[in-house]
Amino acid sequence: MRTSSIGHRAAIRLAAAGIALVFVAPAALAAGTGQPEPWQIAMQNPVTPVAHDVHLFHTWLVWIITAISLFVLALLIAVAVKFNDRANPVPARTTHNTLLEVAWTILPVLILVAIAIPSFRLLREQLIIPKPDVVVKATGMNAWYWTYEYPADQGGFKFESFMLDEAKRAEAIRAGASAPRLLATDTELVVPVNKVVKVQVTAEGVLHAFALPSFGIKIDAVPGRLNETWFKAEREGVYYGQCSELCGNGHPYMPIQIRVVNDADYAAWLADAKKKYAGGGSGGVRLAATD
Repeated sequence: MRTSSIGHRAAIRLAAAGIALVFVAPAALAAGTGQPEPWQIAMQNPVTPVAHDVHLFHTWLVWIITAISLFVLALLIAVAVKFNDRANPVPARTTHNTLLEVAWTILPVLILVAIAIPSFRLLREQLIIPKPDVVVKATGMNAWYWTYEYPADQGGFKFESFMLDEAKRAEAIRAGASAPRLLATDTELVVPVNKVVKVQVTAEGVLHAFALPSFGIKIDAVPGRLNETWFKAEREGVYYGQCSELCGNGHPYMPIQIRVVNDADYAAWLADAKKKYAGGGSGGVRLAATD
């Protein structure tokens, strides 16, 4: 009786989950842009050429995986129906089938080739950086924040970026700004829209990783080494990322906030930033929670 009750409860939970998925899936599949959304199951919407190609490659892999899964399922059903004891009481004694052995050798090779060619093409696109319009150096600090530096020919200044604590986040929300928890920062990186931005990434003290899902970028920040990545944002807006390396107890408090603006707004911000950060000052006050 108890087993039957447990079974009924499990069936009810499963049905409820299925109903919730039916109603939630359309909103979840329409994933957020620049930041995660509640109930999201898909990747964030892409806003760079690399991110678009990453999504296309992901979709291609899903189709391949689906085809393989359906093929294996069909084989299992065929074996269960055709070769069970009732349907086939006298088993065959065939031990070799040349055609079958050739097929199960060639087919996986063809599948790997179908995966490898677009994979190498995407890897080449990520690694070969076009001529940049803007260069920014991002340094992950072991006290768990990011420092951004613009070279001399683009202003020659740098600033620090810390995560907003709850009090400052509440102030930003009251002022009408979007300030998602654990993602909003006191000072954001600003870049122009439809321009190639090269990001030079390094770290001090420990390993970090510079990652923005909507841009399709993720690269390690290694002390003593300068890695490079790039993006070309196609839409204005605010985009969030995080350090994606387990870098220490302040790991959850290293968000990345990038604002993409038009050329006029970028020029105005650049002129203001040259004055504001001329001495290489901090963009804000370090959070006690990340010390």
